[in-house]
Amino acid sequence: MGFIEPDLPAVEPEHFLRLPLMERMRILAVNWAEHGFGSPRVVHTIYILKLIVLYALGGIVVATTTSHLPAFWHVSQWWNQPIVYQKAILWTVLLESIGIAGSWGPLAGKVKPMTGGIRFWARPRTIRLRPWTWVPFTAGDRRGWFDITLYAALLVSVAVALFSPGVHSDSLSAAVPGNTSGLVNPALLVAPIVLLVLNGLRDKTIFLAARGEQYLPALFFFAVLPFVDMIIALKLLIVVVWVGAGVSKFGKHFALVVPPMVSNSPSVPFTWFKRAHYRDFPRDLRPSRIADVMAHVGGTTVEVIAPLVLLFSTNRWLTLAAVAVMVIFHLFIVSTFPLAVPLEWNALFAYATVFLFLGFPNWHGYGVFDISSPWLALGLIAGLLVFPILGNFRPDKVSFLPSMRQYAGNWASAVWAFAPGAEGKLDQVTRSAKNQVDQFVEFGYEPAWAEVTMQQVVAWRTMHSQGRGLFSVLLKNLPDLDARTVREGEFLCNSVIGFNFGDGHLHNADFVAAVQREARFEPGEAIVVWVESQAWGSKVQHYQVIDAALGVIERGAWKVADAVAEQPWLPNGPIPLAVTWTRPQPALPGPAEIRAEQAHGHGALA
Repeated sequence: MGFIEPDLPAVEPEHFLRLPLMERMRILAVNWAEHGFGSPRVVHTIYILKLIVLYALGGIVVATTTSHLPAFWHVSQWWNQPIVYQKAILWTVLLESIGIAGSWGPLAGKVKPMTGGIRFWARPRTIRLRPWTWVPFTAGDRRGWFDITLYAALLVSVAVALFSPGVHSDSLSAAVPGNTSGLVNPALLVAPIVLLVLNGLRDKTIFLAARGEQYLPALFFFAVLPFVDMIIALKLLIVVVWVGAGVSKFGKHFALVVPPMVSNSPSVPFTWFKRAHYRDFPRDLRPSRIADVMAHVGGTTVEVIAPLVLLFSTNRWLTLAAVAVMVIFHLFIVSTFPLAVPLEWNALFAYATVFLFLGFPNWHGYGVFDISSPWLALGLIAGLLVFPILGNFRPDKVSFLPSMRQYAGNWASAVWAFAPGAEGKLDQVTRSAKNQVDQFVEFGYEPAWAEVTMQQVVAWRTMHSQGRGLFSVLLKNLPDLDARTVREGEFLCNSVIGFNFGDGHLHNADFVAAVQREARFEPGEAIVVWVESQAWGSKVQHYQVIDAALGVIERGAWKVADAVAEQPWLPNGPIPLAVTWTRPQPALPGPAEIRAEQAHGHGALA
């Protein structure tokens, strides 16, 4: 891997693109296992500079200079100041809401331009996605000036609270008599809270991009709770996030997440170590025993036990050890550069671990049993657990982010299959970016290599459990699949609405219908296979086949056990599928029609 040049697969692109699709997936899955996405080191350098200079240094400078605190290099004098933590949350919400934190840049499918977010959400007629159809005054799927005003008001309200000086707090002074910087004015937090909710009801994309499921409760605690209760509530919040994410990793999905994550990490220079995460590289790319241990000891166990230690421990050294474990845990995630690139979120959580559990330790009166009322504690716990529990039993009702399934591998997801030339119809959709393949070409890639790069992302999907199911459905439904252009739904979604964080609910049937209103695909031109997350207590995942022109044309399910037992390229053919419903539909273009179109210059490169 070079600093400037990408680490491209060892293929001749023109020949490679004529191979059967699943053979291409085999080659690219093996390539990912050794090289990851193959991004040049300069890409990772840009991300690290953004994280350190813009996010960390920028946030510290803003927090300290607006709170009458010593300069940023006097770390010992500001790291445990409550207002700094409050402003770290506000700073993160602002950057996430603009679109320059998570889901930013080439690793999130944004090459030219690298920023989505505000470029889409401040533009009329772009797609917005309401979370629930029953909410009044949210009808429609296009952004108007009311939505843009609401979004701009959110950014302004967060900035006002962020840049305003602190105010005196009696509860803070009682707990920390020497404090002079105060807290963010609670009155200034009302507008961000209300506007984040209103924006989310009109467009769930903005709410999820702002990480509202985590930062909205924090803002609420800042606004309404006295200081000691606020700190304890923040501890409960972060522990629920950790433990919820840890519990979500129980099951068959997560072990498949770790190998491709490690393979993509530029901080792992040893090819042998990457190969060791696969059962028998390159013949068997299922997780090895090492990957299982990494997943369920270094991942699941740590994410459940260490947070509970932090919540209940009154031993200084045990707490210090647990803090170190969780800081290392988040820094490891940063080092792997996952495709949603949530680097700022992980950096914030590393700081929050130190601030909450060492800055205000349990043995100084900030333990969970020191809360002012047991009823308040029960209310906080119940409120924090509603969406994680509901979202895991009914994943169709709640995004995987409020469900606390980060990194779990149990995701709603999708792949798109375009007839030759049909992908270009996406250019008719109002948006602020082109298709990713065209972005790579504009960035300097040869068209054939841009296509190979896009297919590398699709191969990444096959390395996860749902990928084997999605491709099984494609193979069953599309006899002309080898001639079609297949795209990973998450990347495609990024180019249309400016954001995706691994949540397939952002590119479900409602999204497809919104795209179709402008793209106007003919029947059979754009086929989407979409799958919901596995619910607790279920052994299957439920899928839909969506024809962009016709809507949902098939529903069914596959057993998760069958998916995880297969190789990414499905050498034994599609896994068993249980079709539960189909609708009559026009016949899709057959191989003869596809060959005729290819003779006119179309094909996988179209």
